[in-house]
Amino acid sequence: MIMPNFLIIGAAKAGTTALYNYINQHPQVFMSPEKEPHFFAFEGEKVNFNGTAGEKEWLNRTAITDINDYQQQFSKASKEIAIGEASALYLYIPKAAARIRHHIPEAKLITILRNPVDRAYSAFIFQKRDGLEPNLDFAQALKAEESRKKNNWVPIYYYQDMGFYYHQVKRYFDLFPPEQLRVYLYDDFTSNPLHILQDAFNFLGVDDTFTPDTKARHNVSGIPKNKALHEFLRAENHPLKTFFKPLIPKVLRRNVMLKLHNNNLEKAPPLAQEIRKQLIQVYKEDILKLQDLLKKDFSKWLRE
Repeated sequence: MIMPNFLIIGAAKAGTTALYNYINQHPQVFMSPEKEPHFFAFEGEKVNFNGTAGEKEWLNRTAITDINDYQQQFSKASKEIAIGEASALYLYIPKAAARIRHHIPEAKLITILRNPVDRAYSAFIFQKRDGLEPNLDFAQALKAEESRKKNNWVPIYYYQDMGFYYHQVKRYFDLFPPEQLRVYLYDDFTSNPLHILQDAFNFLGVDDTFTPDTKARHNVSGIPKNKALHEFLRAENHPLKTFFKPLIPKVLRRNVMLKLHNNNLEKAPPLAQEIRKQLIQVYKEDILKLQDLLKKDFSKWLRE
């Protein structure tokens, strides 16, 4: 059975969905139909997270823990050079790196890192967008984080903790040679996606002259203008969607839904400056360690 030869491992809310969709357009690439199988995060485990209903049910239901089921994700791959998937929790979950090394030691691994303060706030807004964040403001959610961890909530709610990148990234550098790792920055990806994609295609050994369509915006955070429309667009088995499904081609259907979804979102209010300052201080030591590890300049992340 086929196993992937590359993975997008995170970070969550740092552009992994967009990267998955752009790379998936390449004719020499096969991506798993389930965008986030999370196999290496939870192999052999019973996934039983707590938290708000929608989020815990999604992860508890969709995480693939059996290797045979995981290999089925790639059963339709044929002549593609690069075979992969994108599970954003691989960077955060401690056991994932060793499991990847055990099963696919020569795999190429791609990471996107985002300013941890912006990543945390974006994750919060994303959860609020979908009605999955019970606290009214970000400060309250940050205060609730330790109790949520103790009560085994889904990791996406660990807004602050998921941004301590140093040990997460170091795990992979300890287990894999640097030539198997690519670390991109979110700001570079959003400002010049084609440049990053060309490098990623070259890294994966596929034709780097291919130009994917990068106009579509994926997994956007924001506040819904019309909650009823947002709930309709999120619903998996709405009768209206079921009716039109056989009548409209999948690509057209997906593009229309994505456009409706994005147009129904308005920009979230900016993060309060006081909270930003506090989080910069919380992350400062970790950012400086990461800077030394990756030999990259993260001074922008330390600016208030």
